[in-house]
Amino acid sequence: MLAFVRAVKLLSDALAVVASALLAVSVVIVCYMVVRRMMGHSSYWEVEASIYLAVAATFLASPYTLRTHGHAAVYYVPKLLPAGAVQPWLMMVRVIGLVTCAYLAWEGWKLTHEALLADERSISMWRPPRWPLYAMMPIGMGLTALQYVAEILVPTPMTAEKELESRGAGA
Repeated sequence: MLAFVRAVKLLSDALAVVASALLAVSVVIVCYMVVRRMMGHSSYWEVEASIYLAVAATFLASPYTLRTHGHAAVYYVPKLLPAGAVQPWLMMVRVIGLVTCAYLAWEGWKLTHEALLADERSISMWRPPRWPLYAMMPIGMGLTALQYVAEILVPTPMTAEKELESRGAGA
């Protein structure tokens, strides 16, 4: 069990690095586009490529964001609960997150599969296939679901106050 949690942590960290690189490439493409257009030239692929990369970065960074408590979460409800109810509340939130991510991964897989079979393409001049863009949702949400499983198996004994402090919100 501990090996699984460690593997998920390493995978989340690696995907955060990949997501950072994708986001950096996206920014470089946008800068290239701006400079090129200022020089009176235009092309058709930059906007869509940067969107694909930003979407990929967002979904691939999701497990890391969860692991580092950078996600949107319910922090103020536990402050209202008695001390003994905080951990069960946080566990319930994790289970709901797991179910939600698993559902989104499944629906994203169906969307990706349909786009792949139909050879769905963008309406732009570049006309890239849509399935790689759609595939980021089931990949990202599936891996985030794995991160939730790791959080459930080895819950961080964190109170709401500590979670607030870790996010810089103060208690």
